[in-house]
Amino acid sequence: MHDHVACVAKSNFVKSGFLHRLTLIFFLMFCAVSIIATTPVSAQDYSIKSVAVTGNQRIETQSILRYARIQTGRSISAFELNAAYQRVVDSGLFENVEFVPQGGRLLIRVVENPTINVISVEGNKRIDDEAALEIITSKPRRVYSTIQVERDASALAQAYQAQGRFAAAVTPKIIRRSDNRVDLVFEVREGRGSEIERLSFVGNRIYSDRRLRRVMGSKQAGLLRQIIKQDTYVADRIAFDKQLLSDFYQSRGYVDFQILSVTSEFSRERNAFFITFNVREGQKFTIGAVSTVSEIAEADADEFDREVRMRSGQVYTPQLVDHSIARLERLALRKGLSLLRVEPRVSRNDRDLTLDVEFALVKGARVFVERIDIEGNVTTLDKVIRRQFRTVEGDTFNPREIREAAERIRALGLFTASDVRARGGTDDDQVIVDVEVEEGLTGSLGFGASYETSGGLGLTANFSEKNLLGRGQTLNVDITAGLDNTSGGITFVEPYFLGRDLKFSFTGQYRETEYDYTDYNTRSFLFRPGFEFPVSENGRLGVNLAVSSDKIFNVDPGSSTILLSEAATGDVLGTSIGYSYSYDTRRAGLSPTSGILLRFSQDFGSQDGGGSFVKSTAIASYQKQIMNEEVTLRATIEGGALFKSGGNSRLTERFFLSSSQMRGFAPSGLGPRDTGALNEDALGGNYFAAARFEADFPLGLPEEYGIKGGVFLDVGTVWGLDDTLGGAIDDSLHLRSSAGISIFWETPIGPLRFNFSRPIKKEPYDETQNFNLTVSTQF
Repeated sequence: MHDHVACVAKSNFVKSGFLHRLTLIFFLMFCAVSIIATTPVSAQDYSIKSVAVTGNQRIETQSILRYARIQTGRSISAFELNAAYQRVVDSGLFENVEFVPQGGRLLIRVVENPTINVISVEGNKRIDDEAALEIITSKPRRVYSTIQVERDASALAQAYQAQGRFAAAVTPKIIRRSDNRVDLVFEVREGRGSEIERLSFVGNRIYSDRRLRRVMGSKQAGLLRQIIKQDTYVADRIAFDKQLLSDFYQSRGYVDFQILSVTSEFSRERNAFFITFNVREGQKFTIGAVSTVSEIAEADADEFDREVRMRSGQVYTPQLVDHSIARLERLALRKGLSLLRVEPRVSRNDRDLTLDVEFALVKGARVFVERIDIEGNVTTLDKVIRRQFRTVEGDTFNPREIREAAERIRALGLFTASDVRARGGTDDDQVIVDVEVEEGLTGSLGFGASYETSGGLGLTANFSEKNLLGRGQTLNVDITAGLDNTSGGITFVEPYFLGRDLKFSFTGQYRETEYDYTDYNTRSFLFRPGFEFPVSENGRLGVNLAVSSDKIFNVDPGSSTILLSEAATGDVLGTSIGYSYSYDTRRAGLSPTSGILLRFSQDFGSQDGGGSFVKSTAIASYQKQIMNEEVTLRATIEGGALFKSGGNSRLTERFFLSSSQMRGFAPSGLGPRDTGALNEDALGGNYFAAARFEADFPLGLPEEYGIKGGVFLDVGTVWGLDDTLGGAIDDSLHLRSSAGISIFWETPIGPLRFNFSRPIKKEPYDETQNFNLTVSTQF
């Protein structure tokens, strides 16, 4: 049927085409009119003759009109009216705003934001109230702003993220009060700290992940993750880690080392990060040919070349180049060539992996230091910072000296941040050096504990200030109270006495002992002022004057007659003058994998009764890292000698070897001993010698546990007495030796060392100790 109807319609359409066309025209006209009639007006003009404001209480009407900026007496568009509305809303002063056109009148209805009565933070523990309120910019008695409060909540959450708490959430809430006031509360859900679950490296072939993790400031979470803070993820620390990693490789000859990328992946639980460093190590370069050329007639290249300490075959490091340049420029200053500059010209030989270094002596530009401006030091005096510069106003500008001064300022340890920059001065040939520092905490009050197998438990209290009165001076006060000893000391250090590189110090010490392994007590006092100054790049010479007093008392009647006679003399007052020399490259040396310590000292003194003495001690120590720095080898040799005239040496003057100097033996367990006495007392000796050889190495455990192993071999002895009771006491030189293994554990409560040892060679009367544990901590 439908088909039939369609056919009929089609037939009628063909027969009456004109009528259909007329009908179609009328239909289209009707549709067009309908569309126009139903389409809303897209824009409307308003003729505003007056504006009225209602609802405002604190805020004046004129202030609101200034925000709106509506001109009366003319027509304005809906767009302009909407813009005026938005300006009033954006002022942040109102909870609600309405624009109501009423003919030629515009009514603005507002509901003012309340004022803040009090601000409080709840649920916060890691950031205290005082610190949190400093972050929050909203203040009491000011108008409440929703936008500002949201910013405050975000800033507080970011402060928690800076501590590694990425799950922290801050929710602002208001409590309505009378008189249009509100209490503003920031509810904090701190969440757990986001740990570094895994710190890994990709692309490293020479150094293992374990070795590289030791370089980083960030640490993996380990067994004691609740205590260790370095395993918390801090984004800013990653940049520091990248610098540490680059410095590590550069100082070992890997000049092409690159960090390609660092990825930090957040775990699904949002409580841990997986950090991966993608690196390219490159090849290790050594130094090839080293030469010096002069482009200045006054500078003899051969003379300057003798100052260079770089040699062919050494591992190339930027520190070696900088060190040589510094030596050459110091020689130039001594010769009056203040404008001489040293340009290192490095030629690369990829075939044999060497770098040829040519030091060119050139004439620098005549640029002078106009002044040195220092900012940011609130407590520290300007002179503490200024004396780190070898340059003063009016001197020739030396960029290298400025960089070295910046390093010395950072090495003071007084500032959390420091920045040294040079900028143009008043004239083209002048520069101004700007120094900006941020002071850190320099004082501390600590309480701690220590434990030794031989000495037992001890409690300590310590006060330390390394920037006393802002002068860069150091003051330390220590008090230790143990089960068998009591001691106290005070040390003061002025690093720049009379404004020169001359260290002045004085030390006062008091000590009283009552050890379980001795049958007597001792009491001693020492006051020692001294000076110390550099004599070479790594060498220092010191001189000192000392006043001392010692006493032996409470000697058991069964003790040696030597001890009984020494105790009978009571307090013995002595004075001495001495010197010491030290040479130490362990930290400031040019080799990052080895270091040497040499120290020698002598004291010349006299005591009550007319006796005099000369006491000498020496120590030599060498440390070397091998096997891609996984294993540390260490060798130490030390010795001492006491020469006494006008009387016999006393117990408190003679040498004893401790259990750390000679493992496998008890404290005072070796050396001359009065075996004929009931107590068989150890008497010490006028001479001692000891050699210790040890190696530290990883045990294959995850490095975040902080556990390493070690082996050691000790050889040493104590010998020589002024009184042997007619030969009854054997004071001959008998070498002893021991060997053993060690377990090292770096814990948050302090370093623990477990020594398991066995004597190899000993005398029948020696006292041994097969296990030793030491630990110290500060809290």
